[in-house]
Amino acid sequence: MQSTFSLGQLQEVTTVISSLQHIKLRGYVFEGGGGGCIAFLVNNDNVNKFTVQFRNTSYELPPKSISILPDCQNVTFNTATVNTKNSRRIISPVHTFSSVDEWKQFQDSIPNFDDTSLISNSLLEHMNLTKDKTDYLWYTSRFEQNLACSEPILHVQSAAHAAHAFADSTYIGGAHGSHDVKSFTLQAPVTLNEGTNNISILSVMVGLPDSGPFLERRFAGLTTVEIQCGEESYDLTNSTWGYQVGLLGEQLQIYDEPNSSSTQWYQLGNTTNQTLTWYKTEFDSPEGDDPVALNLESMGKGEGWVNGQSIGRYWIIFHDSKDQPSQTLYHLPRSFLKDTGNVLVFFEEWGGNPLGISLNTVSTTNLDDGFF
Repeated sequence: MQSTFSLGQLQEVTTVISSLQHIKLRGYVFEGGGGGCIAFLVNNDNVNKFTVQFRNTSYELPPKSISILPDCQNVTFNTATVNTKNSRRIISPVHTFSSVDEWKQFQDSIPNFDDTSLISNSLLEHMNLTKDKTDYLWYTSRFEQNLACSEPILHVQSAAHAAHAFADSTYIGGAHGSHDVKSFTLQAPVTLNEGTNNISILSVMVGLPDSGPFLERRFAGLTTVEIQCGEESYDLTNSTWGYQVGLLGEQLQIYDEPNSSSTQWYQLGNTTNQTLTWYKTEFDSPEGDDPVALNLESMGKGEGWVNGQSIGRYWIIFHDSKDQPSQTLYHLPRSFLKDTGNVLVFFEEWGGNPLGISLNTVSTTNLDDGFF
């Protein structure tokens, strides 16, 4: 018997079941105005089964289960009867992209102050400028070297997710926040030349905040920038700053055909600690229907595309409490793939090595069938 209830008709009533004296046993009844009735008998005990009386009928409740009585009389389903098979996921490497000849690279540009058109005398908020079109915002400024010290330190405080600093297009260092401490400090030695020095800082967000109060008041981006020199410091926070929204590769859309073909790619060079680098290769689809995944454990942080379709951001160097990355396998939907000539593009932000990437198929086997 099936009963149909409207939301307004259902009312929860306290059910008195003579045998449900045990604290781990519960009964719930919903009755409709037309005489329909549905009951749920619950046993929360992990070990023991119980026999209970409900409306003058005995019901056996297995451990840790719920019995459903759609007519308040007959049990049509008990959760303890659900059978699951023990399975094992098998990752089968199909291809490793370990050959230098397979890859090409494109080095993204580091803008200087003169390259920017948006100018402000303060540090502007990140998300208001990028407007969810990109994760990246460049802050650029000029600094006249007049400090009498040999080991100046660039000190940056940020409320974004990560940041990378450059002096005259030379990488200084990077830093990022954590789940518990949202703001962070980037502090690194900087070599300053006589005269004008260009400071370029790439602020990075990984998407937008999506929960919590006062989202409209959230601030992201740089909050303080200064050059420290022993007891002295030169505050650049309220200096004149130039801004560039996004990366050159994003503007060119080099991850998408035909833009990728029209871009000047170069043979893969040194892959050690390279930052802000685009990598490109091609591969054929694995045979069969098994799901396809990339193992990116050799990469650092960035985003990947296959045939112009994003396969998502990755952040392998960000480790959890067990000092492990949260994810290393990234799904390649077969609907994104062609039989041959699939174009794979990565933007690597933090020094990852594409030569360690592998293409895999994923299958499952039933352990109950005796597979070991």
